[in-house]
Amino acid sequence: MNRLRLVFTSLVLGGGLGFFFITAATPPDSAFLPAAPPARADVWKAPVEAHCGVRVVRAYPHDPEAFTQGLFYQGGYLYEGTGLYGKSSLRRLDLASGRIVRIRRLSPAFFGEGIASCRNRIIQLTWRERVGFVYDLRTFRLLGRFPWEGEGWGITCDGRRLIVSDGTDRLRFLDPDTHRPIGSLSVRDREGRPVARLNELEFVDGEIFANVWQTDRVARICPKTGRIAGWIHLPELERGPAGEGPNGIAYDASGKRLFITGKLWPRIYEVILTPLAGPPRSRETGGAAP
Repeated sequence: MNRLRLVFTSLVLGGGLGFFFITAATPPDSAFLPAAPPARADVWKAPVEAHCGVRVVRAYPHDPEAFTQGLFYQGGYLYEGTGLYGKSSLRRLDLASGRIVRIRRLSPAFFGEGIASCRNRIIQLTWRERVGFVYDLRTFRLLGRFPWEGEGWGITCDGRRLIVSDGTDRLRFLDPDTHRPIGSLSVRDREGRPVARLNELEFVDGEIFANVWQTDRVARICPKTGRIAGWIHLPELERGPAGEGPNGIAYDASGKRLFITGKLWPRIYEVILTPLAGPPRSRETGGAAP
């Protein structure tokens, strides 16, 4: 009996030590590496004001003439809204090939801005034309339009509300059916300073991701308080010859995949976040329009 106890005790201790060494060998950034969805449930969570870079998992072709203003992923496809007068459009893309599966072109009088999916519809903003459009998700048939005060920049949906940016530090909430304002939120950094030029938006696992126009940064915003939860820095990604900055964020919620692109960029990048000790040196980017 004593011998059996000794053997049992040795197995338990040996297994425990083995587990300890395996755990100790795990790299500190393992939470940011690809894994099965359950293990990546908290992939975006980090301390307040955390700084993250990105590591490219895969690059996909992207139309280098697409002036990207909005992006989302749904049902195996990417949907893209493009801007510029005379070139604005709504597109459905095959991710792997970059092929345009369906396209609806806007009148030359409209400068297309952000797009969002909500209840089998696509909502698309315009920049200065004070109007938004509503399309059928599958066919792109125009279902209606609604008035919009001020400039339209980015838009996303949290499942209950539309969230819209207008180039200031303020995000506005809209009723998804009437498109009327139902609230707003001022975005502030840790020191309480307003963060303006919020552009393309994406709702990612309970946070609002926002490109900050003319920078290489994406802000991670708490939708309840407006506080910046962290920054994502994108200075190393290849961009188009015009040097336009990032302005497309899409999230595959079921696959836990994050996609990034920009205006006139030749590629769409699938990325994962990697922790940084602090903010890297970033280059300011220019552009003719938000």
